[in-house]
Amino acid sequence: MSGSTETPETPDTPESDEDLAAAWAAATETGIEGNRILNQAEIDSLLGFDDDAGAGGEANNGIQRIINSGLVSYERLPMLEIVFDRLVRILSTSLRNFTSDNVEVSIDNILSLRFGDYLNSIPLPAMLAVFKAEEWDNYGLVVVDSAMIYSIVDVLLGGRRGTAPMRIEGRPYTTIERSLVERLIHVVLADLSTSFDPLCPVTFRFERLEINPRFAAISRTSNAAVLARLRVDMEDRGGRMELLLPYATLEPVRELLLQQFMGEKFGRDSIWESHLAEELWYTEVELEAVLDEQVVPLPDVLNLKVGSVLPLNVGPGALVKLRCGGRPLFEAQVGRRKSRVAVRIERELPHAAPEPGGGRGA
Repeated sequence: MSGSTETPETPDTPESDEDLAAAWAAATETGIEGNRILNQAEIDSLLGFDDDAGAGGEANNGIQRIINSGLVSYERLPMLEIVFDRLVRILSTSLRNFTSDNVEVSIDNILSLRFGDYLNSIPLPAMLAVFKAEEWDNYGLVVVDSAMIYSIVDVLLGGRRGTAPMRIEGRPYTTIERSLVERLIHVVLADLSTSFDPLCPVTFRFERLEINPRFAAISRTSNAAVLARLRVDMEDRGGRMELLLPYATLEPVRELLLQQFMGEKFGRDSIWESHLAEELWYTEVELEAVLDEQVVPLPDVLNLKVGSVLPLNVGPGALVKLRCGGRPLFEAQVGRRKSRVAVRIERELPHAAPEPGGGRGA
């Protein structure tokens, strides 16, 4: 007896492939709906590479906005700008006397930034002078760029006009160059002190001269600072100097620097102040002469009637207290002046808090 086994027929291969492809497409569409994939335009916008932003101005979206969030806007100090304008005028005269040459000093801009960002942006080689504000007990920074260093050396050592100063890069500054730049820094700091004199007397003292910005760290990297960029032109020579003052250094005179003009009172009116001060002299106040005070039970008070006697715990010649608004001011002796009872002040009482209740005495 023979038997045979039959295997079940499998579906055709093309039909199986189509079913798999349809199932894969359905699963992919479901996944995309649940976890959407960004297209290229959205990725560019997120990274701040938007073409429209590049053509029209700065990018203000995506990661670029997160990066720029560190560049916060600090409060404006109007009076500090006036101080720097005064510095420009004074420094122009001082540098003409210092170099015996025609010097023009101008201010490029005044801005606020973080101290760490500024240190990383200093073009090297340069000289960084650290100075201290004596009265404010804090520090500032003067940065002299390479062009200004070689120009001042060339002028002070008798270089001929019309020739650009020779710049030798790749070597440290010599002792002569450092000494001449240090003399320049002393002139700048003296004029800066003079510029602050109408606002607040302050002395800026030179501390040290550095070449490496890391050694000129006078504040935390995240702290805010005010930077003034000065341009110095000596006919065909010149360079830049930058003056950095951290906000922590300016804190002692912050209220003065917030003024819109010299002598501003910040909302105070001197006319009204003087008027109120004069009117106070005509104010009437009530002065009490208190011989004694007692605490009496309520039933005794209710039993008081005409003819009742309330004894006081003082002698005939005891001093009385003079009070105003519940506050004891003086001790006085009771007496008579003409037909009136009078008191003569014997001594002044130390100022204390008003007595509780401020009740009237006998």
